[in-house]
Amino acid sequence: MGLRPLAERYADRLPLPKDAAIVSLGEGSTPLLPAPRIGARVGAEVFLKWEGANPTGSFKDRGMTVAVTQALADGARAVVCASTGNTAASAAAYAARAGLEAVILQPEGAVARGKLAQARAVGAKVEVRPSFEEALAEAKELEARGTHVLVNSLNPLRLQGQKTAAFEIVEELGSAPDILALPYGGGGNLCAYALGFGEEGAGVPRLIAAEAANRAGTVASAIRISEPPHAEDARRAVEDSGGGVVALDDTAILEAWELLAREEGVFCEPSSAAGLAALFTDPPGNARVVCVVTGHGLKDPDSVA
Repeated sequence: MGLRPLAERYADRLPLPKDAAIVSLGEGSTPLLPAPRIGARVGAEVFLKWEGANPTGSFKDRGMTVAVTQALADGARAVVCASTGNTAASAAAYAARAGLEAVILQPEGAVARGKLAQARAVGAKVEVRPSFEEALAEAKELEARGTHVLVNSLNPLRLQGQKTAAFEIVEELGSAPDILALPYGGGGNLCAYALGFGEEGAGVPRLIAAEAANRAGTVASAIRISEPPHAEDARRAVEDSGGGVVALDDTAILEAWELLAREEGVFCEPSSAAGLAALFTDPPGNARVVCVVTGHGLKDPDSVA
């Protein structure tokens, strides 16, 4: 039978109705992989939280199972999101699983081919808008009309689901790591980890938020968000943890992406290597570090070419 759905395993820590029919594709329980070669390079004990092992290939599934479960419980007929790709793929798959319509509003030229294929394959309605900000504004309008449930990370249930990754890390390590390094696009996942570690009571690690220096035009399409929706909350979480935000050029991101694949066998999409790139920029020294690797490399196969 395998593990129970994530929303059932953490039912006492998620704000879902007790009688809710859980919409699940088998998300969560992703590997925490030792990375000894990379650890030797930065002089630290490094682990990789491999979120590409989720059903649609990214961390978004953790939040989507919770958001879509609640939408179904509320009698919704459709969900909507603005997305650079991973949210779209996840929303489309979980909506299909629940028997709901999914509308995806994507920014022009910012979505990798693999993610677009995922959303279309499961029957989502995909439309293009000039920018992520315009797509999100329209998605919020549809929610305000009452016709669609917004499943972007502005939906607080998304972060509730994503916080479970912090629970899993503490369960596996026996404590929180000293440092958590992760990509910084919209800022929602960073806030979710801070929430999860805080609830776990193990202390929040130093949060290293790795953003693209050229947010609007970076090759790392998953973090190509000029105006992060969670910017203020993310800034506060980073500061409260004693961490920092590291701005990376595309060369640094791609070098870390290639190194992760060749030295540790983990093939991720370029944006997912941003946390690792931040470690190379500012080596952590003698510390226990978890790098969150957010999405599978098959999401963006064109980057290899």
